[in-house]
Amino acid sequence: MAEKKTVKNNSQIISTGRRKKSIARVRLFAGSGKYIVNGRDMGEYLQRDTLLLVARQPFDITNTGDKYDVIVKVVGGGISGQAGAICHGIARALVKADEMLKKDLKEAGLLTRDPRMKERKKYGLKKARKAPQFSKR
Repeated sequence: MAEKKTVKNNSQIISTGRRKKSIARVRLFAGSGKYIVNGRDMGEYLQRDTLLLVARQPFDITNTGDKYDVIVKVVGGGISGQAGAICHGIARALVKADEMLKKDLKEAGLLTRDPRMKERKKYGLKKARKAPQFSKR
């Protein structure tokens, strides 16, 4: 017989954020402001300050940085896309937690998924748009 998993507290909010090829699964808890990404501290995982600012942007806009703990599992893409996915996931989770924050996050553009993707390579070209050098003779 299968055992049921018991959840310690039901006050977690789960959401998903996406950017380029990255997907971030965000869990938001009531807490003191700890950020864990893939089992490591967010500052250790996102090593550049600009990426930390991007990932923490929803908390800075809503002034809720010390109210929640965040646990994120992020896969795919590069480090910059992952930071954007974390930002998108946190913004969506904050709206689930408090509907009053939606207006501020929407004005900042954090609830909209960034649709820009890498353009595909075309045949006869070296990359998506880079052509081989033209030779007249």
